Amino acid sequence: MDLIRPIIKPYAWGSREALARLQGRSVPSAGPEAELWMGAHPAGPAGLTRDGRATTLHEVIAAAPERELGGECARWFGGRLPFLLKVLAAEQPLSIQVHPDREQARTAFAAQLAVGTGPGTYADDWPKPELLYALTRFEVLAGFRERDEAVAVFDGLGLADVRPVTDVLRAGDGATALTEALRTVLETGHGDSGPVAAVVAACERRARVPGPYAAAYDAVVRMAGHHPGDPGLVASLLMRHRVLEPGTALFMPAGGLHAYLKGVGVELMAASDNVLRAGLTTKEVNIPELLRVTDPSVRVPVVRPSGVPGLRTRAYACPVEEFALYRTELDGSPEPVVPSSGPRIALCVDGSALLRGPEGDELSLGPGESCFLSDSDRDVTAQGDGTLFVAGTGAGIARR
Repeated sequence: MDLIRPIIKPYAWGSREALARLQGRSVPSAGPEAELWMGAHPAGPAGLTRDGRATTLHEVIAAAPERELGGECARWFGGRLPFLLKVLAAEQPLSIQVHPDREQARTAFAAQLAVGTGPGTYADDWPKPELLYALTRFEVLAGFRERDEAVAVFDGLGLADVRPVTDVLRAGDGATALTEALRTVLETGHGDSGPVAAVVAACERRARVPGPYAAAYDAVVRMAGHHPGDPGLVASLLMRHRVLEPGTALFMPAGGLHAYLKGVGVELMAASDNVLRAGLTTKEVNIPELLRVTDPSVRVPVVRPSGVPGLRTRAYACPVEEFALYRTELDGSPEPVVPSSGPRIALCVDGSALLRGPEGDELSLGPGESCFLSDSDRDVTAQGDGTLFVAGTGAGIARR
């Protein structure tokens, strides 16, 4: 069991309070803190001390992948820790984005390497499905609306400026219509902020009128305060707007268009940093590639936790091989850590958790503290009065 030192990503949309409070540091922080990374991705490997030497989780796994990950996991994932655990603290909206599936990432990254011109759109050759568990109320845009609902949202603005969008929606069928509407908004919206301003003004009027889309209109107005004139504001109306209550988990499959607007949550994903952006960002935007990868038929389901027989642990399983999330509300008595083997990262988000191995070795976690459990750290128990999340590999590896 290794206590790890997470990496803080200081992206501009981050909070100056949430992560500092979680870790018991002074508030506010010196600058925005957006993500707490607990994993081995080369772009932000967590630190740890092994045999008295400061190192990183990436280096530890690379030195002995079968010992750290287990033989099956090491072979199937090429010696890499397949998941990345984060705490995400969004004070401002994140970009409208999509992530590739495995084949798309492999093909695009290989083509990028073949050109040999240096860093490109793809950071690695891995997919990036993800799970978000809301620690606070968390506002998101997740997946496309149904076509008829999208038409109703745009018609509700009462603007001639959006006729090109509604014409495309009415002319097409289902998924094709939604993709073409998104293309219309993004490809014609850049460089001309007039129609965007008109949409924002109409949203401000409509947000004051009770109705099924008032919250979505209000979200556009608030996002415009951070990204004025951005066509992503118009594109957001094509997407499902929802607010997750604390304790709710959402699964974002590859190809699903989404944007996280505000909130704090535990995020678990495949160990990738591949992000294709369409708007609401100062970072690189690649509209053609985003449109190619986006799958408008993707649904973004709420993940219903299942109980682990005989334990207080709840499992948030997703249809992916790279990860699964487990949550245990400790009540003072020892509780087996699930999973019992394989690579795991445990995170305490409140209270305390004392982890104990079968040989009597112990590691204490307080709020915001996390540790790495290698495959050799088997049959560990946890005891305390806190909430413990454990990230592990997903289902199906052993059947390969």
